[in-house]
Amino acid sequence: MSYIAAIDYEHLDDGLFLTGLAQSISKQKKTQQIILHADSAYTERIMQTGVMREDAKIRSQKDLNHRLIALFADEGIAAIGINGYQRKLIRLEDNELVLDKKQFKQLPRPSAIVLSCLVWDEQKAAAVPVTLPRLAGFLEKSLEIDELFIFNKSDSGLKDNSNKSRHRLSDEFKEEHLPEEFQNNEHSFYLTTARDFQYVPDLKSCIYIE
Repeated sequence: MSYIAAIDYEHLDDGLFLTGLAQSISKQKKTQQIILHADSAYTERIMQTGVMREDAKIRSQKDLNHRLIALFADEGIAAIGINGYQRKLIRLEDNELVLDKKQFKQLPRPSAIVLSCLVWDEQKAAAVPVTLPRLAGFLEKSLEIDELFIFNKSDSGLKDNSNKSRHRLSDEFKEEHLPEEFQNNEHSFYLTTARDFQYVPDLKSCIYIE
């Protein structure tokens, strides 16, 4: 199974969650992973040193990419870290995302890919951040990825694992379970926890939100 695991803003600043996630990934069999992340509250801490927000977002994502690689290495996971703008792997052209598929397929496998949401803006000739849901949906379609996973907001066990329509989710369910970035997501995904993620590709402990 190929999948994208999108780590949201809050979870990306939660050391216990990240350690649990890395431990779960290390237990998986027969999976090809893309671990996708944007920034976290670390951005705000950088801004407190006098850095402007856009620059802080870029620096934050670069630093977090390195941190995730180090964390995965501690759990014995072979991983490579990439920022989407490097070698113009992912470009923004006329506000449309473009992927260099040939270059992407040349990345070492079966290593996990840890990818930030920084892409190359052709108009600005600079690296810019895009949102986590936007890049996740784009990559899932472009690379024909099997599944997209996001993580339960509270990271507690999911009591009801029945499939759900994202158009019919109650506000209460969204507030309790969905990370803020994905509360109005336009793509289908599996909702899981760091602990239950170890069972993938078995999806019995996940909720499919279509």
